Amino acid sequence: MRTVAEHQAVVAALFDAPQPVRLPTPEALGCATLADVDAPLSLPGFDNSAMDGFAVLAADLASASPERPVTLPVTEDIPAGRTDPLALAPGTAHRIMTGAPLPAGADAVVPVELTDAVVGPGEAAPQVTFTAPIDAGKHIRRAGSDISAGSRALPAGTVIGAPQIGLLAALGVTEVTVGRLLRVVVLSTGSELVEPGKPLRHGQIYESNGAMLTAAVTEAGALGRHVHFVPDDIAGFLSRLDEVADDADLIITSGGVSAGAFEVVKEGLSSTGSVEFVKVAMQPGMPQGCGHYRGVPIITLPGNPVSALVSFEVFIRPALRAAMGLDPNRRSVTARLGGDIHSPRGKRQFLRGVLRSESAGDTVVDPIGPPASHHLRYLAEAEVLIDVPADVDELPAGSSVDVHVLR
Repeated sequence: MRTVAEHQAVVAALFDAPQPVRLPTPEALGCATLADVDAPLSLPGFDNSAMDGFAVLAADLASASPERPVTLPVTEDIPAGRTDPLALAPGTAHRIMTGAPLPAGADAVVPVELTDAVVGPGEAAPQVTFTAPIDAGKHIRRAGSDISAGSRALPAGTVIGAPQIGLLAALGVTEVTVGRLLRVVVLSTGSELVEPGKPLRHGQIYESNGAMLTAAVTEAGALGRHVHFVPDDIAGFLSRLDEVADDADLIITSGGVSAGAFEVVKEGLSSTGSVEFVKVAMQPGMPQGCGHYRGVPIITLPGNPVSALVSFEVFIRPALRAAMGLDPNRRSVTARLGGDIHSPRGKRQFLRGVLRSESAGDTVVDPIGPPASHHLRYLAEAEVLIDVPADVDELPAGSSVDVHVLR
């Protein structure tokens, strides 16, 4: 059997390097930058006030006190957005609003609350009184104090989220080069499958893999599209693949890849000669297949739901994210087992688990549910996958194990 690492390498080889695309900044949400983004200008672009108050020369207030207040004439009113250049004469004050440009000559801003001025809109009073000195530089946002022109705003590999869009917009960056998000079609097969919401007959089950895997694709950052399942009919299956191949960067199927009869995916794609079906030394998820269909990468997963999602986590998610310039790795931690586990020697096992912390600060992982691959309940409860090496058949409670954090 092929090892997990060997099959991971085969799956990764199906994908090309991230494809750069130039997108309007708001549309780059969820994408990753493929190169550093440098600031075309400084933020702030000019010295401005951090408070509503009065721009002053600190030296004019050096002697101010409640007993000996200093009163200055107010010679200008500076709202945010005023564009004409102003200069503050010694012995005067300018009323200034938050974000408004600091007049030349001013070296401090006194908050309005520390004066006798009336807070609120309207014209400035002809004079203002101060009862305390102020340090030079107080309440001033200096030009470039956030970021200076030419410096790196976003490093390569940054995932664009709301804060990144805010920074780029503030810098006037209207477009950004990012990795193109891949279009992934998810297709389930099986004559026993019924669309949720419809009545079940004896021997039928509701189709869940398609919705689950499409959600996994979307969570991984790609553009998932769920194509409703097809019955166990080779011609119908291949016809459905023909329908979706022109609009997909990757096709994922689930079901129909085992060793039994009516394995429509395996039988249908084996005839094309471009898809390889193998057994991987892992549990769950031993039967796997991958290759190309009409030039489009296709990955065929087993039909049991736990096998399908664990296979996605182990093989598809890392390669898919890497192909879009996103970090391919889940967070991994080392934890102590909260109970004994048994594993089939020769197979790398991925058990479901939940984390907890003990009083000593240790991280403990408790295995949950049996290893059988139909137990969706325990998959839904799992916070991590416990990674048990292939050469291990049992581990007692307290043993150290690697776990991959799912949520």
